[in-house]
Amino acid sequence: MSLYDYKISQHLEMQDAPFYALIMAAMRKADDVNLVKLCTEWPEAWDELQERYNAPGGLLLGERP
Repeated sequence: MSLYDYKISQHLEMQDAPFYALIMAAMRKADDVNLVKLCTEWPEAWDELQERYNAPGGLLLGERP
């Protein structure tokens, strides 16, 4: 990690991003090793990320824009 990573984490905290949004963002940016770790710890978040990624506009059945 670096000072840059730390500063970005401060910025994200100030944006008041929800926890699972941060987890999904981490999954999107993760390398293979870290993705396995994240998916193991938060499998439901990974499943939802995959479903929404493949759904038009990220909307799941029954959701409105």
